[in-house]
Amino acid sequence: MKSLRLLTTALALALCTACNPPAFAADAAPTPAPAPNKKASPGPLAARPSPARTTDQVEFIIGPDYTYAPELTPRDGVPRGTVHEFKMKSTESKIYPGIAKTQPGTVPYERAVAVYVPHQYVPGTPAPFIVAMDGVRAYGKILPPILDTLIHDRRVPAMIAIMIDSGGGDSKGSQRGLEYDTVSATYTTFIETEVLPRIAQDYRVTFTSDPEGRATMGGSSGGAAAFTMGWFRPDLYRRILTYSGTYVHQQSPENPASPHGAWEYHEHFIPQSERKPLRVWLHVSENDNGSKRDEASLHNWVLANQRMAAALKAKGYPYRYVYAEAAGHTDGRVTRQTLPGALEWLWQGYRAK
Repeated sequence: MKSLRLLTTALALALCTACNPPAFAADAAPTPAPAPNKKASPGPLAARPSPARTTDQVEFIIGPDYTYAPELTPRDGVPRGTVHEFKMKSTESKIYPGIAKTQPGTVPYERAVAVYVPHQYVPGTPAPFIVAMDGVRAYGKILPPILDTLIHDRRVPAMIAIMIDSGGGDSKGSQRGLEYDTVSATYTTFIETEVLPRIAQDYRVTFTSDPEGRATMGGSSGGAAAFTMGWFRPDLYRRILTYSGTYVHQQSPENPASPHGAWEYHEHFIPQSERKPLRVWLHVSENDNGSKRDEASLHNWVLANQRMAAALKAKGYPYRYVYAEAAGHTDGRVTRQTLPGALEWLWQGYRAK
């Protein structure tokens, strides 16, 4: 497997050689970034060093070969958490009753939810937690064993994981698109008012109210939703992890406050706003969605994530950016190699209040 390599950028990042992220091994010398797409602006991947040095602003190249992280395999002597599963019906939701297909009716749906409670959780204690979009489908089999090991080794706090799927479909006109691609606080309100209270009641867990102890994660549009939760409600969520984040123009219905959808984050919102108390881990793959499309399409995931990294760097956000060679959109090989180290970095500095 080719080891994880530091990535030099045009807009920031000479990288700290003392930084050795858990589960990742950096080469002694940085490797120049791959040539940018000819149709797209080079963004932050142009290979030119900068004098800036900080272990909280680091970019990497990984691949083209991948190896599963050892934390995916349950280890003897590591206590296992409990996973509770249930369904949420659209008829029970005031916020997402279903996408209207014909007037005046809606299309009902069910969403799967799984709740991981670590073995170390003490009932009644306010626990840190992470909300994973597309959680059952994308992370249901890998997140629990990873957390078992990381928590046992004290590499992350003893956290609860809410793995929650969308209402179905994809992109514009779908329930998933409405939930994940809408650039507003609506989805966060759904989690806060309809999801967390039900879990707390049914499984007798207590969630911390400390925003430093609340994280979000997801891939593709689920990644955009994870960022949206923190961006609009940093008083609730401050740690964000995204794979192949859909920071492109895919919002439906249109919103004049964000005419370019999630593309607005790197185009306007981050550059033009005061820095928020967010910590962000993000990834994109070389052959990600729209990688051959030009900038005018507002639908190039590679360019969008490069610009997210540049915008976060320029504003001084703590972030980590991973570029995966010879990989595709939300590539499972990337997730299974990087997720343990990503979670460990994401939770650095957390202290329970």
